[in-house]
Amino acid sequence: MASSNFDIQSFISQHYNPKDFSHLHWQGSFQEYVDLVMKNPKIARNSFQRIYDMIMSYGTSQYTEYKKEVTRYHFFDDPFENGKDAIFGIDVHLMKMVNFFQSAALGYGTEKRVLLLHGPVGSAKSSVSRLLKKGLEHYSRTDEGALYTYEWVDEEGSAILGGQKVFASPMHEEPLKLLPPEVRDRFLAELSKVNKSPYKVKIKGEVNPACRFILNEYMLKYDGDWNKVMKHIRVKRLILSEKDRRGIGTFQPKDEKNQDSTELTGDINYRKIAIYGSDSDPRAFNFDGEFNIANRGIVEFIEMLKLDVAFLYDLLGASQEQSIKPKKFAQTNIDLVILGHTNEPEYRKLQSNEFMEALRDRTVKIDVPYITRLDQEARIYRKDYNKETIPNIHIAPHTLEMASTWAILTRLEEPKKSDLTKLQKLKLYNGKTLPGYNEDNVKELRKEAVREGLEGISPRYIQDKISNALVKNGHVGCLNPFMVFNELESGLKHHALVNSPEQMDHYREMLAVCRQEYEDIVKNDVQKAISVDESAIQTLCANYVDNVKAYTQKEKIRNKYSNKLEEADERFMRSIEEKIDIPESRKDDFRRELMNYIGALAIEGKQFDYKMNERLHRALELKLFEDQRDTIKLTTIISNVVDKQTQEKIEVVKSRLIKNFNYCDICATDALNFVASIFAKGDSIKS
Repeated sequence: MASSNFDIQSFISQHYNPKDFSHLHWQGSFQEYVDLVMKNPKIARNSFQRIYDMIMSYGTSQYTEYKKEVTRYHFFDDPFENGKDAIFGIDVHLMKMVNFFQSAALGYGTEKRVLLLHGPVGSAKSSVSRLLKKGLEHYSRTDEGALYTYEWVDEEGSAILGGQKVFASPMHEEPLKLLPPEVRDRFLAELSKVNKSPYKVKIKGEVNPACRFILNEYMLKYDGDWNKVMKHIRVKRLILSEKDRRGIGTFQPKDEKNQDSTELTGDINYRKIAIYGSDSDPRAFNFDGEFNIANRGIVEFIEMLKLDVAFLYDLLGASQEQSIKPKKFAQTNIDLVILGHTNEPEYRKLQSNEFMEALRDRTVKIDVPYITRLDQEARIYRKDYNKETIPNIHIAPHTLEMASTWAILTRLEEPKKSDLTKLQKLKLYNGKTLPGYNEDNVKELRKEAVREGLEGISPRYIQDKISNALVKNGHVGCLNPFMVFNELESGLKHHALVNSPEQMDHYREMLAVCRQEYEDIVKNDVQKAISVDESAIQTLCANYVDNVKAYTQKEKIRNKYSNKLEEADERFMRSIEEKIDIPESRKDDFRRELMNYIGALAIEGKQFDYKMNERLHRALELKLFEDQRDTIKLTTIISNVVDKQTQEKIEVVKSRLIKNFNYCDICATDALNFVASIFAKGDSIKS
C-alpha cells in the first residue's frame, strides 16, 4: 500500500501551540494567585458580573425603532458558531435580559432572583440559553474571562485527603474563600485601593463542607498556622465546560416518581464510606448535583415549572439565600446564575397556584415572543436555507419571505382600526409607510396588542415544512412559494397546536392572503422585467414632462411627426397619472408640484431625473409595461403556438428576471407562465 506524504507531526507543530495549553492550565501557589488578583481584581468577579461582562465584550450597536432607542448586543449574533444560534427580531426583550444581568452584577438585588424566560414553543428560549452557556465556555478560555479554583495537595498522601495526593475542590470554588473570616475585611480594603472595576470584590461564605473539613484538619495539624496550611493549596485555572460538568449545568425534569432532590445538591458516595468510615464525613459525599457542578457559572432548568415541589424549595434557597443544603451537611454557599424557561400553559399554572407565591416573588420573567417583523423572521430561514446549505436546489425569490409573511400573520392581533388589514399592519411593523400612519401610530398599534407574538405558528413548523417541500420537490431543481404554501396548508391537519376549527380556518385564511400577496409581487417582478429598458422610460418621461410643461404654462407643443403646434396631450398625461391613482381633481396640483421641483433643480444647475420622484417612476414603469405587454403578447406563452419574434422578446424578459431579480431558468419560466395565465383571465397589474 502506497504511503502518503502527509506528515502529521509537522502539521500539528504548525497548527498547535503547546504554550496555549500551558496558559489555559496555569497552576500556582495561593500567594501567586493573590498577586494576580491584586493586578486584576476582575478575576474574582461573581457569576452575574462575569456573564454581563461577557455579553458586553462583544460590543453593541444602536438603532431607532418607533422613536425608541434600541440596543443590539452583538453577543446574540452567535460569534462562536458562525451564527448558528443567532437571535433575531427580539432586541427589546434581550435588552431587558441584559438589564437584569447588569443590575445583578452591580448588586442591586436581582442576583437573588431566578431568571425565567417565558414564551411560546419554538420562540428562541433554548437558543438564548445555549448562547449563554456557549459564551461562558468560550469566555473562560480568554484572558479577560479567566477564573481560578484550587485543589489540596499532599505529596505524602495524607490521611486527611483519604490517602490521595490531590483532592480538588468539588465545587471549583473561588480560592479567596480560603481566607480566614477575621482578615477578609482588611484584605478587601487593601484590594479596593487597586480595584478600578465598577464591581466591589466580595468574599461570601465558607468553602464547601469537604474542603472545610480538610482545612480544619490541617489547621489542627499545624496548630493554627494558616500559612503552613496554604502550602497544601494549589490554585489552577478553571475552564468552564458543560460536557465536563464544570461551571455549567443543565437540569431537565423527569417523571415525578423518579425525581430526587439529590440530583440538585449531591448525594453520599457509599464506596467512599469504606475509606472515610462514616456517611457523615463530607469527603464521602459526591458534590455532583447540578447546583454543585454549576457553581461559578450557570445552571439551566428546562421546563422549570414542571419541577416537583421538593425541588422548588431547593430552588428558592439557591436563588434568595444563594446557598444549598446537601443531605446531612450545613448550608453551602453557591455562586451561580439560575436560568429557567417555560411555556405559556405552565406559566399560567404558576400564576394560579397560590402555593407557588414564593417562587413567583423570586422570579424575574423575561418574555421571549415570536418575531413580528418580516425581515427579521426571514433571516431565520435564510440562515438555514441558502446556496451554501442547499447547493443543488435554487430557492425562488420571495419563497422564504412568503413563508415568513404567513408565520407573522398568524401571530398578529386583529387591528382595532377598521381601515387597516393584518397584512398592512405587518408591513407597517416592517418599516413600510402607509398614508395616514406615522411612527406614533405604529407605536400605538404595538401597545394595544398586548399578546402579540405569544401565539401563532412557530418558526419550527415553518422550517419543518420548508424541509418537506425541499425533499418532495428536490428533483425539480427549484423551490417556489407555491410548493411551500401547499406544504404549509397540508401540514395544518396534523399540527398538534391547532386546537379548534376556528383557528384552522383563520390560518387557512391567512394563507389565502399570502397567496394573493405573492400574486401581486410576482406580477410586479414580471412588469419590471418587461419595462426595465431605461432609455424607453427616459423617452416616456421626457415626453410626459414636455406635455406637463406646455399644459401648466398654457403653451402648445410641437408634434415631432407632423411638426405642427398642438395642445398638450391630456389623454397621454392622464394615462400615466391614473397608474398611481391621481384623481382628475388633483391632476393640476401634481403637475404644478412636478414643474416647481424641476424649476428648483434648474436654479441649482441640476437636471431632473425620473428616479428622483418615486411615484412618477412607478407610473412610468406601469405605463411602459402596459404599452409593451401587447407587443410581447404575454398571454401567448400559455398557448402552444408562439411566433419567433414573440419568443425572442419573452426570452429577453426571462433573462432580465434571472439577471436582475435572482430567478433561475425554472422559476423565471414558472413566473412568466403564472402571470400569463392571470392576464389570460383578464386581470391586470396593480400599482
